[in-house]
Amino acid sequence: MKRRDNTGWIFVLPATLVLGLIGLIPLIKVVNYSLFEIFILDARFWVGAEWYKEIIGSGRFWASFGRSTLFSALILAIQIPLGIAIALCIPRGKFWVGITLAIIALPLLVPWNMIPSLWLSLLNPDTGLLGRLFPQVGWPADWKLSVAHTWAVIIAMDVWHWTSLVVILCYSALTTIPAAHYQAAAIDGAGSWQVFRFIQLPKLYNVLLMAILLRFMDSFMIYTEAFPINAGGPNGATLFLAVDLGEEIKAFNYGPSAARSVIYFLIVLTVAWTFSKAQGRLDRAGIL
Repeated sequence: MKRRDNTGWIFVLPATLVLGLIGLIPLIKVVNYSLFEIFILDARFWVGAEWYKEIIGSGRFWASFGRSTLFSALILAIQIPLGIAIALCIPRGKFWVGITLAIIALPLLVPWNMIPSLWLSLLNPDTGLLGRLFPQVGWPADWKLSVAHTWAVIIAMDVWHWTSLVVILCYSALTTIPAAHYQAAAIDGAGSWQVFRFIQLPKLYNVLLMAILLRFMDSFMIYTEAFPINAGGPNGATLFLAVDLGEEIKAFNYGPSAARSVIYFLIVLTVAWTFSKAQGRLDRAGIL
């Protein structure tokens, strides 16, 4: 019987301690704040679960939750297939692979707070490249008054920024497929779809689950990129969960803000746990 060796945990311990300091302690503080009415940090009054009841029972919360869920669904529906398609089209030559991946990864290098400024400058009707071209295809100069146009800008901005991550993850998985598999498929006369379905897609399962989880968590709590575009407008149409939370924080509503943060954290944690369980079941079934 093979003896289990747990000495590896010694090397994990420093990272666990650091994560505890930067993650667990702030979380405990936020949970504590969510149970109080806070006028200033030195003047707090116990309210228990009052903020949670108020938030869960409010239509504003559920409207923001619906917008965030729809946004994440659209992002995943676009970025995952697009990322797979681009990864499959990357040339196999060593020289071109490096250049292609470097170009694809460029959007990931742009700081988050600069992305909305970049897109707003491009859409400027007087000086922006897109702002001058789009009116010729019916794009209005006052696009911020349109729900559809504002959503289109935010989705396009997120797709431009994050599809590269999906591409890189998928390409890394595709490179692990032995050449002999492709040779066997060619001998059997398999078409492109059959090669993708039975050879490439099984290798992508693990990275796709990771990509879906990462992109869901980030898109579900989008703020830095979305708020500067239209500040939640028009008429609250882009008031996502994180944008709503930002408005509470700016209003110095510490108690409700902390309660919202805890609720959002639990939502994301539940989704992450669900993905973990799903991946475990696929592993046990021998699919992954």
